[in-house]
Amino acid sequence: MDRNTPIVIGLDVGTQSVKLVAYDPQARQVAATIGQALDLASGDDGSREQRAEWWIDAIRACFSRLDPALRARTTAIGVSGQQHGFVPVDRAGNVLAPAKLWCDTSTAAECDLIMDAVGGAQGAIQAAGNPIMVGYTASKLPWTREHRSQAYAQLATIMLPHDYVNFWLTGERWMERGDASGTGWLDVRTRQWSEAMIAATDKDRDLRPCLPPLVEADATFPLAGAIADELGLPREVRVSAGGGDNMMAAIGTGNVSAGVLSMSLGTSGTLFAYADRPIVDDEGRWAAFCDSTGGWLPLICTMNCTVATEAVAGLCDFSTKQGDELLAGTRPGAAGLLMLPFFNGERTPNLPNGRGSLFGMTATNLTPANLYRAAMEGAVYSLKNGYDAFVDAGMRFEAIRLTGGGSHSAVWRQMVADVFGLPVDVPEQAEGAAFGAALQALWATQRASDPGADLAALAAAHVRLDPRLSAHPHAEATAAYAAQYQRFLSHLDAIRPLYA
Repeated sequence: MDRNTPIVIGLDVGTQSVKLVAYDPQARQVAATIGQALDLASGDDGSREQRAEWWIDAIRACFSRLDPALRARTTAIGVSGQQHGFVPVDRAGNVLAPAKLWCDTSTAAECDLIMDAVGGAQGAIQAAGNPIMVGYTASKLPWTREHRSQAYAQLATIMLPHDYVNFWLTGERWMERGDASGTGWLDVRTRQWSEAMIAATDKDRDLRPCLPPLVEADATFPLAGAIADELGLPREVRVSAGGGDNMMAAIGTGNVSAGVLSMSLGTSGTLFAYADRPIVDDEGRWAAFCDSTGGWLPLICTMNCTVATEAVAGLCDFSTKQGDELLAGTRPGAAGLLMLPFFNGERTPNLPNGRGSLFGMTATNLTPANLYRAAMEGAVYSLKNGYDAFVDAGMRFEAIRLTGGGSHSAVWRQMVADVFGLPVDVPEQAEGAAFGAALQALWATQRASDPGADLAALAAAHVRLDPRLSAHPHAEATAAYAAQYQRFLSHLDAIRPLYA
């Protein structure tokens, strides 16, 4: 690896950790990957919060562990962030309260209040392309007005997690359309703010001045000199527009042209695909988001993926790293044990007040291994439920590109292939969101000198698949999962009235 070639850095500010990927685009090699764990404050009311300074401290820690020689070669930074969070900031740039996160379900009632003001879910879809789902940023504003009135009164700028990190890096306030479409205020058809949805969020206060200006996906901004000095970076570094973690994972898995289906298995589970036009569902079965390339990103999100397996591992006192070995003696269908893993409430299916449920227990099948498998299967069935909506709408896919923590597991990979009946490919760079942020930064800086620089060509050149990690569906397992999936759907219908 040439020690003088430029380095681009991707930062992914997630729920569980901050990850830094330093990438050498000339060598097409990752020069360093560094992670720093984050705390999460959880409440019995469904609240899930973090303090913005935790993200900044974690970013500082990552850079402090990055080789100074790599820091000196850095030319650009891209930031990926967990979507839908709300960071309230005053005029001086101070954070006014803890950030409510994407997985915070304490504002479920506020979702309904906002939609009621525009004629229900159908009115919201007509106004912006999406209903206000649990966790979306819009619902956090009336909650803050009610429960943190002083912070609401001083609110000058509404930021998402990646916006705040960009603000810390550059001193400038902006928002790009991919992450912005997850607020509930962006009309994804026009790619502009929806006046109706903003007014519905607070009828007594005009929130438009609190929304940062929207910028294009290829925009860049100068790194603030003081931050460059603190992090040991050149002052010439540029910061790209960045985006939400799903938008960045799309880039990081090469999902920047039609026909590719990406799946991310992390705290949440997501399915997403590229589109060159807005794909809005009249029933709101998926999120009709913009992406962070100038296109659109129809997306399915579940709020309980590795959450479920980690909960079982903690209960049974083993590590999730031991999960694959533990499941070696189990079979598809978990010997009849079935879990609806809605520990955090759920978005897909839309059960914000839902709770985890376990069915089919017998004296012989209730073992740690079957329980762990049932949690894993339940998480995959939730994603399959969303995928079925894509298929109903006419979308077709030939393979799945898998990213996130679950992609490290051979059992997860094979289970996804079998449940969906599709081959699974895994990019070499498992940290899809951080890597995608680095590639977006590379593309944006190239566009500054060459407006014709093509992101699809860049992704094709830099996103490589690892054939050792591919999985192909097995007909017998696919049939077994299909039967258990039907049970999942029937039990889901049965419990819906309990959590309406």
